Order: sequence, then C-alpha cells, then structure tokens
Amino acid sequence: MKKIALHWQIIMGMVFGVVFALVLNPFEWGADFISNWIKPFGSIFIKSLKLIAVPLILASLVKGISDLKDISSLSKMGFRTIITYLITTIIAVTIGLVVVNAFQPGKTISEETRNELIESYGGDAESKRQVAQQQQDSGPLQALEDLVPSNIFGAAADNANMLQVIFFAIFFGIGLILIPEEKGLPVKRFFDSLNEVILKMIDLIMLAAPIGVFALLAALVVEAPSSDLIIALLYYSICVVAGLALMIIFYVLAVWMITGKNPKVFLGGIFPAQLLAFSTSSSAATLPVTMERVEEELKVDAKVASFVLPIGATINMDGTSLYQAVAAVFIAQTFGMNLDLATQLGIIGTATLASIGSAAVPGAGIVMLVIVLGQAGIPEAGLALIFAVDRPLDMLRTTVNVTGDAAVSMTVDQAQKNTKN
Repeated sequence: MKKIALHWQIIMGMVFGVVFALVLNPFEWGADFISNWIKPFGSIFIKSLKLIAVPLILASLVKGISDLKDISSLSKMGFRTIITYLITTIIAVTIGLVVVNAFQPGKTISEETRNELIESYGGDAESKRQVAQQQQDSGPLQALEDLVPSNIFGAAADNANMLQVIFFAIFFGIGLILIPEEKGLPVKRFFDSLNEVILKMIDLIMLAAPIGVFALLAALVVEAPSSDLIIALLYYSICVVAGLALMIIFYVLAVWMITGKNPKVFLGGIFPAQLLAFSTSSSAATLPVTMERVEEELKVDAKVASFVLPIGATINMDGTSLYQAVAAVFIAQTFGMNLDLATQLGIIGTATLASIGSAAVPGAGIVMLVIVLGQAGIPEAGLALIFAVDRPLDMLRTTVNVTGDAAVSMTVDQAQKNTKN
C-alpha cells in the first residue's frame, strides 16, 4: 500500500482535530476532556521541536560557516541575507498599511463591541503592555547589548535567547575558519556529525506530526473566544489575511523572477513547513522542517540554507510586521484617530525593528505591537481589541514568516551561484 505523503497526513490531522472538537464541544465534559487528555499531546509535539531548535541552529550555523572556507564568502552572504530580509520586511509593512487604509476595518467596530473586548481581554493587554514598557525603558542600544551573551550555556537554555546563540555560532564559525584547517578539522567533523544526528531526530519527531497538529487544532477550537467577538472583528481579520496573501504572492513572483523556479515547485516544496508553521505558530519550532524542505525539495545549497534559515527564523518576521501595521491602524480607527503620513511612516520603521526583535514563538508579536502603538501615539489599551482573533491570525502570519525565509534562502542561493559564475 502506498504511503500517504507527510503534508497530507498533517492536513488530515488538522481536519480531524477540528471535527473531533466540534463533535465533543457541545457536551459538558467535552472541553475538559480535550484540554486534559488531547491538548498535552500537542504540547509534547511542540516541545519536541523546540528541544532541538538550539542544537540545530548551533550545529547548522557552525557547519555552514566553516564550509565557506574564507571570511569573504561569509561577509558577502551575510550582507545579502540581512539586506534582503530588511527589504522584504519593509515591503510587508507597506502592504499592511495600504490594505488597512483601503478597507478601514476599525470603522466597522461599534462602541459596545469595543468596550466588551476591552473588558474581556484588558488583563492580558495590561500584562503585555508592562513587558513592552520594560523593553522601551531599557535604552536605545539595549538590543545591541543583549545580542552578546555573557554565558553561552545560559543563552542556550532559553529559546527566547536565539539571537545570542546565533551570535555565538557565527563567532565560533569565524574562529574555526581563521585557524589552520588541520587543527579545526576535528571540531568541524564533530559539528558535521552533530548536524546529521539532529536532522535524523527531526525525521523521528515528524512521524508524530499528524498527531501533534490533531491535538493542537482540537484544543484551539474548544478554547477559542465566542463567535460574537470573531464576527465583530471579521473585517480586521480579512485585512490581515488579504495582506498576508499578497505577501505570499510577492514571494512567489520574487522567486520566479530571480531564480526562474516554477511557483508550483516553490509552494509544493515548502508546503509541509507551511502547514507545520500554521499549526504551531512558531518559526523556531518549524525551522527543522523548513531546512529539510529547502535543501531537499527546493535544492538550495546546504551551506546557504544552514546560514540563511536560522537567522531568518529569528529576525525575518514579515508576517508579524505586516500584522503589526494592520493592527496599529485598526486600533487607531476604532478610537476614531486619523493617522497622518508621517505617523504611518514611523509605523513602518518601528514595525520593521520590532519584528526583528520578536521571538520566534507563539504570541511574541503582540508584545512588540505595544511598542508600535506607543510610537504612533495610539492607546495601548486598544491591544485588547485584537486578542479575540490573535491566535488564528498568529498561525497565518507564522506561515508567511516561514515562506519568506524559504524565498530569501532561494534568492541568496541564486546570488551566490551568479557570483561564482
């Protein structure tokens, strides 16, 4: 009997999870049963992926940098990668602003609905505001200071410190390049082998992917807010989804024009990673699968993929930055505020920087959104307005983040090939 492809298994798991929750939810014991006996399997699946995120980034980056052989290759690739990520992020924020200004979803929200949402989610909004305030009060160069870890083992102990791990891996890889090849060979072989072991662990974990997404989607259905709130925010959600769809189209066109790769090949190759990103809402958790698909299906050089993708999972948050732009203007519209051009240009800059600082984990973008709101002079309490639909939109914007990582890796790979030719 022919084995069902992984992406179809994941789709079946998602569908069965939703149906299972809808069937049990009407019963009094249904929601408790799913939360207590089904959701933990989804949590275990996400933890398993996060378990290997740090060793994967460390091994793949050190391997990728050491394979470059010389510093000039590293600097060229690094420059191309960072510039491309910044360009795509600015484009994403701009698309978000155009869409939200064209449809003006905030003007469809009534005063009664707004008050109900603030009352329901005001506590969550306040906690996010306090976290963001701490980041704002830390000083203009705090982000640069935080980039350098004082203890690599302490940094590796928390997935939120992924930028510090990346800094160490790049620094370590540069040191490995600069020493004589014969002295660095044992270390290089170790990281090559470690990378292979981690990739095999990914294969084993992915065997449980259909079960994991089944549990995650079932839990999401029973824990979702009331349908009345979802309907009240329908226009806002449509704007976010429309912007994200336009960003996917941009990626497809960019890949097609720069690499000549057929859009069907690109989307088909990255599809399983997109599905996993949708179900986990975590670029970091999806990174192992993204790397596997980009290298094996999209034929990106392993040296490029192991360098570009781990960095992208941390700093390339196109979907998140687009959402922040839409959400900021939406909240302003609900409060009857008209944002001028200068303020919206400020949103582009702030959302770009905020998305770079967002952790690649579920819900991190909403913390950074408070900084965007503060810069634009929009009441932070309005953050409560979007909590009702943030989770499903988080799933979609993470899918865009992962797609953007894959697209950039392909364009950088093509640029590397053109340079060699």
